[in-house]
Amino acid sequence: MAAEGGHGPQTSGDYIAHHLQNLQVCKAETGEWVWNQCAGNPMAINVDSMFWSIFLGLIFCYSFWRVAKKSSVEKPTKWQAAVEFIVEFVDSSVKDTFSGKSRLIAPLGLTIFVWVFLMNLMDLVPVDWIPKLAELVGIPYMKVVPSTDVNITFGMSIAVFFLILFYTHLFKGPFGLIKDLTMHPIAPPTKGIAIIAAPVIIAFNFVLESVALLAKPVSLSLRLFGNMFAGELIFILIALLGLWQLPLHFGWAVFHVLVVTLQAFIFMMLTIVYLSLASETH
Repeated sequence: MAAEGGHGPQTSGDYIAHHLQNLQVCKAETGEWVWNQCAGNPMAINVDSMFWSIFLGLIFCYSFWRVAKKSSVEKPTKWQAAVEFIVEFVDSSVKDTFSGKSRLIAPLGLTIFVWVFLMNLMDLVPVDWIPKLAELVGIPYMKVVPSTDVNITFGMSIAVFFLILFYTHLFKGPFGLIKDLTMHPIAPPTKGIAIIAAPVIIAFNFVLESVALLAKPVSLSLRLFGNMFAGELIFILIALLGLWQLPLHFGWAVFHVLVVTLQAFIFMMLTIVYLSLASETH
């Protein structure tokens, strides 16, 4: 592809790189805040990812609040029926998966599912539409799919990680986490001469369980990021075809709806499973 850009001919590589670039702001060495000059700066803020994730979260909260406020038993609207279906679906998933008792899990599951679904759904918007509109008002970069930003997915998975620690403490006490990390999967001997092997077994359990615990947020984040980033990249490659992209875009979008929904469901279910395991007492 060779489209005319603001600085001469734009190659296919330039086009792809432009669409994969976030709108960033960071603090330079001079102490000033600068835009899009943040290469290698670990403290850079991806403004577009933050904006769209917060904006979609507000849409979710407002739309569900409106339904709850104006719900009607006699004449339910189609949107009310859709919201009730989602709520019942999440509620049944929580009841089938979470073994403990907590009033937080169902609202948490609903928030995760709908929020991640909305972020993923932005992947179906043609890749040039919103960035072109942004360029008209002087914004050079605009990524509209927050779940293709590893910082967003890691942020959510880290929040889940801290919830795991909180639920472990809540249901198992202050020493519950230490017990989980040292007494499983191999129970150390407490009697006889075999007790001399107990420190080795405890150390082995600690290493094994620590790795498993830390792998939960990492796998949760990278699974969502990897699937959505791959889908976005395919849409960008399809867009290189110009007008010929329309049938391919539609075909891939139909398939990608399944990916969008499935990834939101998987993120929700794994969160519930992790919290259920954290709340189980042995």
